[in-house]
Amino acid sequence: MSSALEALDEVKVNKFHWKTVFTAGMGFFTDAYDLFIIGTVTAILTPLWHLSTAQLAVLNSTSLASAALGALIFGPLMDRLGRRRMYGVEVMVLTLGAILSALAPNFGWLVFFRAVVGFGVGGDYPTSSVITSEFANRERRGYLVTMVFAMQGLGLLVGPLVASILLASGIPHDLVWRVMLGLGAIPAASVIFLRRQMPETPRYLMAVKGDVKAAARVVSEMTGKGDLEAESLTMRTQSLWTRKNLIRLVATAGSWFLIDVAFYGNGVSSQLILKSLLPHAPLTTTVLVTALLFLVAALPGYFVAARFMDRLGRKTIQATGFLVMMAAYAVIFLVPRVVAMPAAFLLVYALSYFFVEFGPNTTTFLVPAEVFPTNLRGTGHGISAAAGKVGAFVGAFFLPLVLKASGLENTMGLLALVSLMGAALTWLWLPEMRQVSLETTEELVDGAQSNPSLTGTRIS
Repeated sequence: MSSALEALDEVKVNKFHWKTVFTAGMGFFTDAYDLFIIGTVTAILTPLWHLSTAQLAVLNSTSLASAALGALIFGPLMDRLGRRRMYGVEVMVLTLGAILSALAPNFGWLVFFRAVVGFGVGGDYPTSSVITSEFANRERRGYLVTMVFAMQGLGLLVGPLVASILLASGIPHDLVWRVMLGLGAIPAASVIFLRRQMPETPRYLMAVKGDVKAAARVVSEMTGKGDLEAESLTMRTQSLWTRKNLIRLVATAGSWFLIDVAFYGNGVSSQLILKSLLPHAPLTTTVLVTALLFLVAALPGYFVAARFMDRLGRKTIQATGFLVMMAAYAVIFLVPRVVAMPAAFLLVYALSYFFVEFGPNTTTFLVPAEVFPTNLRGTGHGISAAAGKVGAFVGAFFLPLVLKASGLENTMGLLALVSLMGAALTWLWLPEMRQVSLETTEELVDGAQSNPSLTGTRIS
């Protein structure tokens, strides 16, 4: 007879795991679609609504700022009320915001409704990552959580493709942008029911609720094993304000902040960057170039990261990604002639996109769901995701202004410095959780029964 936690850690990837990945991943598909479609929407609305540079910056970054609030609220609520009670609420908010955005009568209302979208997106980060992590087995946890986030890659691709089709359809532009935003409600709405039907995670039931029988019952249902031991383990309720947990929080939140400054600023401003490179190209052309970049560079990066996450480790992949990003941005900064050579520039730009995904954009989503104990996992991830969204807000709001004032080369030089800081923080403070049980983050009360599922080396 094996313990419930041992069975959960050692079970092979099965249908339940893939259902969890799909249910969680559709939220990130919507996240990416909504984020990157707004760049095209602002390009359409600028002449229609006579938007200023400041208004463009506000519209591009509003949902990112509200996402930080969503992550800060949903993360701690998961720890207090449970994973199951919160799951699905965030995509309801996201769906409502997408529909209302499509109906916005003016700039002010559009900004407000985009804030609603962002609030739902922010809530989706801790809920989906933590739930997938806590249901995952030890050996393939990195792969499963990264596959959830890889759905963002499909959203990155679908967004520009949808924009291209709608722009080429002949539909009036004052209707096209509404259709673009409204379509974002469909993938989020499709998984509301599935999320509300998810069971509570066994780890939360055992570590926080102390309901070992319910935990064993859930594990039995997902593994097909009927002879599981409802082992009683008493785990200490840990505080976030310890040296160990604070160092981990600085590492996860700081690296997420830095990658999102570069990634979201770069991504949301892609239309402006490509317009700077191809000043006479029509909007349809720059959108198609963006889609091609996502297809050949960004999308493969997600899935290559998932393939190697449990082999190379989170720390190696994250640091490598930051360093290659730094090198790519530095080339554009130090060799300005590259900007005058579209083919060479796009090659370097594509390389940076690949290593954003095969690197810190995926690992920063995964690591906070692993390095904190169960009673703090939602809170730690929520704070880290919020820091990332603050970084995204900084990048999306200020990068277009820096690009306009200082030029493309200096903008890329700034991103190179940001990437170097991310690599340094990763090597100094980020713990490695490759193929290590989540229970190594727990502290057992003295005298508690030994748990055979605590495999791997305890991470300090």
